[in-house]
Amino acid sequence: MLFEDLALSKSIQKALFELGYLEATPIQEQAIPIVLADQDLIGCAQTGTGKTGAFAIPIIHKLHRIVGSSKKTKQILALVVTPTRELAVQIGQSFEAYGKYTNITQLTIFGGVSQNPQVDTLKNGVDILVATPGRLLDLHKQGFIDLDHLHTLVLDEADQMLDMGFVNDVKKIVKLTPKNRQTLFFSATMPIAIRELAELFLQDPTSVSVSPVSSTAENVEQRVYFVDKTEKRNLLYHLIKNENLSDVLVFSRTKHGADNVVKALRKQNIAAEAIHGDKSQNARQRVLDAFKNKEIGVLVATDIAARGIDIDQLPFVINFDLPNIPETYVHRIGRTGRAGNEGIAISFCSKDEHLYWKDIQKLIKVDVKTVTDHPYPWHSGSQETAPASAQNNSNRSGETNKSRKSSNSKQNKKRWY
Repeated sequence: MLFEDLALSKSIQKALFELGYLEATPIQEQAIPIVLADQDLIGCAQTGTGKTGAFAIPIIHKLHRIVGSSKKTKQILALVVTPTRELAVQIGQSFEAYGKYTNITQLTIFGGVSQNPQVDTLKNGVDILVATPGRLLDLHKQGFIDLDHLHTLVLDEADQMLDMGFVNDVKKIVKLTPKNRQTLFFSATMPIAIRELAELFLQDPTSVSVSPVSSTAENVEQRVYFVDKTEKRNLLYHLIKNENLSDVLVFSRTKHGADNVVKALRKQNIAAEAIHGDKSQNARQRVLDAFKNKEIGVLVATDIAARGIDIDQLPFVINFDLPNIPETYVHRIGRTGRAGNEGIAISFCSKDEHLYWKDIQKLIKVDVKTVTDHPYPWHSGSQETAPASAQNNSNRSGETNKSRKSSNSKQNKKRWY
């Protein structure tokens, strides 16, 4: 469906045209008419599906009609609550871009930086507020935020807010808003806890869903390397150097692990930076900008910090550590292969992560290519060798080490599954 078929204002259509957006994505096609009809909405869509536009575009359309060219003091008419600073910034940028030719004003607030510039803008009045929970409640407590005139509340990345422990904060925020508001609830996954949360906040909502979380993009090539845990850093360097990889997003399970990977890469003269919760907001933004501008070739991130990273032409994602939640794997590799581009997702699997990998395979139901022709496989001389899938794929991946084959055949009954 073309955007011009959605009866949007000419101002919005002009902005979308300049951005090169002519056709709505499936989530936008389904959600925009529902939002325009002032209905509550539950949207299930994973990253990279155009979810932000699904709520930002119709909100701007509705507010443009309300605000018009009025010079009255602006009041907060739409509020978007999202879990991370990076995601808040990107949502704010989307509102700015889509509303370029309207009189709509917006502000993005988050912690980790001085509140003074945010407070000054709030005093002048804004139509749309994008916020992380902590800073929102803090500024409301200080009397700088009034939500009494709110028309639309958006709870974005609800599953991530639940994972990060923001549920109580979200409940407090909802209580500050009018009961007759419109509520839009977006989440990449819909476990029972998320559905129960939605039932608390929404009235007779319409549900839309695209790209189930178990699906991975067809234009993303997936590979797995069964690697000795202590050799993961060496394998990462080996791939970056020998396959000439650049613009690589690497996922680490912990902040400490992310920092260690960066240190190891820098020792090999590879420009790398880490982004995680211990970094200040300014530091995180500087690193992200440097990565987008190709000033650094490798960005190592934790899941929480990476949630807001949105780079259309990111060619490589590497799971240095496998996630213990299968759905997180889908979110991670969804960072590549966006906007119709192709991408490659590489996963490192050590022996202690093999159960995680089996759970991931059960979820995605994809025959991921196992690469065995690399220098750092699971030790073939130990009681535990690579799983059957790795052995079965060895011929097509060029494995020719006869001694390794011989060792594997002798230990066939002792394989680690």
